[in-house]
Amino acid sequence: MIVSFVARALSAEGFRVDSATDGRRGLELGSTGIYELVVLDLLLPSLDGESVLQRLIESRPTQRVLILSALTDVETKVRCLEFGASDYLSKPFSLAELVARIRARLRQPASGPEQRLLHARGVTLDLTRRVADSGGGQVTLSEREFLLLEHLMRRDGEVCTRQRLLADVWGYSFDPGSNVVDVCVGRLRAKLGTDVIETVRSVGYRFNGP
Repeated sequence: MIVSFVARALSAEGFRVDSATDGRRGLELGSTGIYELVVLDLLLPSLDGESVLQRLIESRPTQRVLILSALTDVETKVRCLEFGASDYLSKPFSLAELVARIRARLRQPASGPEQRLLHARGVTLDLTRRVADSGGGQVTLSEREFLLLEHLMRRDGEVCTRQRLLADVWGYSFDPGSNVVDVCVGRLRAKLGTDVIETVRSVGYRFNGP
């Protein structure tokens, strides 16, 4: 089975791995254990992967989840990323790419107390709690919203191309042909104000502040 293959392969790469062959058991492990990252299939018996993803993120909003699925349609990818998935890798896949994406997701450094808040142009981003405030009160961000906003705020005033955002925030080395960047920008604008992120036509986006 694919789960046994992935578990053995990741163990050989030095990761400590627990595995489950159905959705309910996977959700139980994810909800009771402490995992730096969850690799989740969508076509699971007893409870489908999208339901597992939603319930897991609801209970643990900061949990990293990498979707590994044979479903390749754009709608499913966008829906999972909007639910809070950290990444999406389609089958058939390269083991080397899977390992590289896992390491990329785990590479985010922990922030010390003095680095907990990021300020730029009237917006405050709490790097620990993953909440932002543009003057209208704190709003909670999904992992993808948080990573995109942090990326843009650290490059205050700089135009970030769509390709760069896909690579740095989503971990894609290619354009998957979806509008995941635009959807995520739209969600941030809805939460923080339409002027916070500026669209640079035919190029990308720039952090602008409220």
